[in-house]
Amino acid sequence: MPSRPVPALLVGAFLALYLVWGSTYLFIRIGVESWPPLTMAGIRFLVAGAILYGVLRARGAPRPTAPQWRAGGWVGLLLLACGNGGVTLAEHAGVASGVAALVIATMPLFTLLFGLLWGQRNSWLEWTGILLGIAGIALLNLGANLQASPAGAALLLFAAAAWAFGSVWSRYLPLPAGGMASAVEMLIAGAALLLAGLLSGERLHAWPTLSGWLALAYLIFFGSILAFNAYMYLLKHVRPAAATSYAYVNPVVAVLLGVTFAGEHIGAWEMVAMGVIVGAVVLIGLPQWRRR
Repeated sequence: MPSRPVPALLVGAFLALYLVWGSTYLFIRIGVESWPPLTMAGIRFLVAGAILYGVLRARGAPRPTAPQWRAGGWVGLLLLACGNGGVTLAEHAGVASGVAALVIATMPLFTLLFGLLWGQRNSWLEWTGILLGIAGIALLNLGANLQASPAGAALLLFAAAAWAFGSVWSRYLPLPAGGMASAVEMLIAGAALLLAGLLSGERLHAWPTLSGWLALAYLIFFGSILAFNAYMYLLKHVRPAAATSYAYVNPVVAVLLGVTFAGEHIGAWEMVAMGVIVGAVVLIGLPQWRRR
C-alpha cells in the first residue's frame, strides 16, 4: 500500500460506491423523461471527461499519446458508449431502474467468460457463480418488466457484455496512467454518444425540466467524477474484492430507490432473481478474497 488509508475516507468512498453508483439508475430514469437518451449520456461523459482531463493536466499529468488515445477510445466505446448507453436506452424504453441494475449486476459473469479468451482459468466456485447467474437472468426474464420490453432486455444484456469485454480487454491495452485513462474514455464515449444521437434523429423538442437538469448534473459530478475517484481510492487501499463489492450492493440500492421514489413495481420473480444474481456475484467474488 502506497500510503496509510484514512478511515473516514474509506467509509466515504464505500458510501459513494454503494449509494451513488446504486442511485445512478434512478437518476438516469429521471433524466430520460426530459432528455433524449443518447444525447443525455453523451453530454454526461463529455462534460465529466473534459473536467477530469483539465484537472489532471493542471496537476501535471502528461498528454496521452496517440496509441493511448486509441486504446482509451476502444475501452470508452465498450464500457461507456455501449455499456452505459445501453442502460440509458433501456430505461428510456420503459425498463424499471431497479431491474436494469439487476441485469447489469450480471457483468462479473460475462467478465469471467470473456477472460477465457485470454487464457484465464476459472475455479469451480466461479463456475458455480456463472451458472447461478444465468439462472438468475432466466428468472428475471419471467418478470413483467422485461417481458413488457424485450428490446430493453436485449439492450441491457448487450450493455453488460460490452462492459465486461471492455474491462477484460483493457488489461492488455496501452492505456494512460491513473485517472487520465478514465478521462480519455469519457471524452471518446461522450463524443460517440452525441454523434449516435444526432445520426439517429434525436432532437430536443422541449427545454428539459429542472429535474432533468438536476439529474444530468448529478450523473456528471456524482455518478461519473466523485464515484470514479472513490473507486480509484479504494483500489489503492483495500482488497480488490472489497473495492468491487458494489456489484452486489448496487442492485439492492437501485431496487429500493426505484420502488420508494419512482413508484416502480418489482414482482415476485424479479425479487427471487435479485437474490439469485446477488448470490452469484458474491460467489464469483469469494476467490478474490482468498487470493489476497
